[in-house]
Amino acid sequence: MTAAKEMTKHMASLSTRTQSAVSDSRAAQPRPVLYIGCPQLDRPEVEKQLASANLSVRWVDALAHAIAELDRREAPVLVDLSHGTPVLQLARQLRAQRPQALLFGVAEPGRHDQATEAVLIGMADVVTRPLTGRQVAAVIERQRGFGPNGDRLEAEAGGQLYAHSAAMREVLTLVRRAASSRAGVLVRGEDGTGRQAVARAIHAADANGRGGRFVCIDCAAFEPEQLGLELFGVAPRVEEDDLPARGLERISRESRLHDALGGTIYFQNIAEAPTRVQRRLARLFRDREAVLVETGTAVAFDVRAMAGAPLNIEAAVGEGRVRDDLYRRFSSVRIEVPPLRSRREDLSLLANQLLRDLCISSGVAMKTFSRPALSFIAALPWRGNATELRSVLEPIVTGSAAPGVRPEDVRPHGRLDGQGGLVSGGTLRQARARFKREYIAAILEQHRSRISEAAKVLGIQRTNLYRKMRSLSVSRERRW
Repeated sequence: MTAAKEMTKHMASLSTRTQSAVSDSRAAQPRPVLYIGCPQLDRPEVEKQLASANLSVRWVDALAHAIAELDRREAPVLVDLSHGTPVLQLARQLRAQRPQALLFGVAEPGRHDQATEAVLIGMADVVTRPLTGRQVAAVIERQRGFGPNGDRLEAEAGGQLYAHSAAMREVLTLVRRAASSRAGVLVRGEDGTGRQAVARAIHAADANGRGGRFVCIDCAAFEPEQLGLELFGVAPRVEEDDLPARGLERISRESRLHDALGGTIYFQNIAEAPTRVQRRLARLFRDREAVLVETGTAVAFDVRAMAGAPLNIEAAVGEGRVRDDLYRRFSSVRIEVPPLRSRREDLSLLANQLLRDLCISSGVAMKTFSRPALSFIAALPWRGNATELRSVLEPIVTGSAAPGVRPEDVRPHGRLDGQGGLVSGGTLRQARARFKREYIAAILEQHRSRISEAAKVLGIQRTNLYRKMRSLSVSRERRW
């Protein structure tokens, strides 16, 4: 009986190990990716890069081949956007026949016209050359759960960082570096540039191995005394005003700081926090320990401090509106988020993502941009950045039942001079001329006054564009 039991136990253990080995083998299997239009000379390096991210590439040069591969096994599809009409037409046909397929564009750096093509075809995202396996795995992971170890640079709460421009690719490099440590992070930039999204992306990348919550608090949203209670859950001791170094700070289980234990706390408008609150925060982040008021025991304060701030935050420090010791706690790493006007390659995909989000949240049928609308959006200054872009799209989503978004839908809400609103006065003919003038100027500005490219977008001959520019008094002066 004993021998039989030992044999049964041995066979069960062997079965378990075999199942585990099969599972590990399956997990280690390279994940397939189709690639349409990749040049022959580039294929060895691309294959090497994708293999480094456990991706196995299958080259596709015909629609029938792509359909056959997708019938055999579902896989993401990379589409080279730099080879013009034949590849783009193939991608449109593939989208029509396989609407559920996950398509991604591969674009040249700085070519926002290629990002526009990707949006019009219905691609999920765009990656820029030179390709890396980590980059491709990241954009696939961002769209779906493609694998447990993908390089996720997706902010919590649905926010995403689009990094097709060189400026934003540099930001994402800093995000990855910041996520590897627990140092404080200062995210600077204009309002609406996505400072909080950057902070959330750092937290999400760090939280892949740590867990913990992302707690955001706007210091300008509370009265001075209320802010202290919101953060600490308890009023300061009287003697702390006179003897700031005595003892440890106290926090309650009901406080926002306690909520952030093991995670991140992100401050907005830190210059609006009262001096007393800033002093308590500086002491807490210095000591990295606090007394829990419910038990009277000391607890480790393992919280990463981040802050979003305008570009002139150092002036607030110099004026004493932000304590220098607190500023040092959340500025070990500094990341500057560029404004939209300096990263126009990101605009088409960002606008498309915002449009989709607004349609979903408003419960309306999904809308799409026309090519002229995307071109017009890409040429506007967007001094309010993504916040302004969202505010322009909101009334378009809720105010019209039309399935498409045209430039005349955007025109009343955004102008090249950044003032917004429709210019009233004059006849209908004058209004049309005014629109044509601004639209042609916008396309010229977008393409840096290159007549051939502007004429192609406008769908007219170069000679016709010259004639319209003269009749409408449109200058070729380069504006950015």
